[in-house]
Amino acid sequence: MTIRILAAGDHFVQNSLLIDAIERQNPGAASFSELTLPWPVTPFGRVAEVDEASGTEEELIEALQGVAVCATQMAPLTETVLSQCPDLLLFSIGRGGPVNANVEAATRHGVAVTYAPGRNSTATAEHTVAMMLAAARRIPATHSDLLGGQWRGDYYMYDSVGPELDGSTVGLVGYGAIGRKVARILTGFGARVLVHDPYVTQEVLGDSARLVGLPELLGSSRIVSLHARVTAETTGMIGAEEIAAMPRGSILVNCARGALLDYEAALDGLESGRLFGAAFDVFPEEPIPSDSRLLTTPGVVMTPHLAGSSRETAHNAASIIAGEIGRHLRGEPLKYCANPDVFATGHRITR
Repeated sequence: MTIRILAAGDHFVQNSLLIDAIERQNPGAASFSELTLPWPVTPFGRVAEVDEASGTEEELIEALQGVAVCATQMAPLTETVLSQCPDLLLFSIGRGGPVNANVEAATRHGVAVTYAPGRNSTATAEHTVAMMLAAARRIPATHSDLLGGQWRGDYYMYDSVGPELDGSTVGLVGYGAIGRKVARILTGFGARVLVHDPYVTQEVLGDSARLVGLPELLGSSRIVSLHARVTAETTGMIGAEEIAAMPRGSILVNCARGALLDYEAALDGLESGRLFGAAFDVFPEEPIPSDSRLLTTPGVVMTPHLAGSSRETAHNAASIIAGEIGRHLRGEPLKYCANPDVFATGHRITR
């Protein structure tokens, strides 16, 4: 018996990748329909009660009629969608967390929600270290000057040059899949790595890094990089007080989530000289408003929320989704289920 699957891909995790991965892992088990969401051509945003979603409730409801499984990265799973798609059983998201799904509502409706942790960990880790180097060596500013016909020797002045990674102390706030890979890369550069994460132990870190409290990390690190998830505890965790505790001439990097950082405080730190540089891939508002200080403060390196954008990430997301769909079809426990309580509410493989 085949099951109907909607591939609701976008211009990054494409429908062809989703369908190929599902068919490769589960040959002949499904028939497919497709919906292409506009991300990243159109930025993601809030849809009804869920965040970081792409597309509309209306088009998803229409596409999900008679569909048991949705394979997606950005489609919005809302209360409205769930209430109007009675055949839906599994909503498999190719992201590190199910931010675009109302997980509580899905549980009430008997729909299992899965996600794809670690799918972009290598890409984001590599990008994070690239941002450290770009800020330390002023690569974007000097490149821009050369394009504008300026050969500025003053960048070679002692007060204008940044640190090497070799021998520097780098503090990582958060030690999940991405933080672990950043630590490994930094160790290869010869950096000393400190970690603040209340959910890990020194035994987990081994000899690659040292677990410390946040005050020690901030006071000892020439470079601080954020890798925590956004929770009530971590929202705004780095503000003016924390930046003031960093050594003068430090570098601050955020390729995690904008809500972790007070950006006004960071920009104040750059203008005062407390920070030598700052590198951001995520922002409090995306896209960045045209009147934002981020666009005019010297020392800022920015990329438009693309740290996880490698081809491998797209293939990883599709492969993890396919694995979860296969487990669902075989009646096996899901590996990355965001709402395991759904199995106590009458969730079934088929209806």
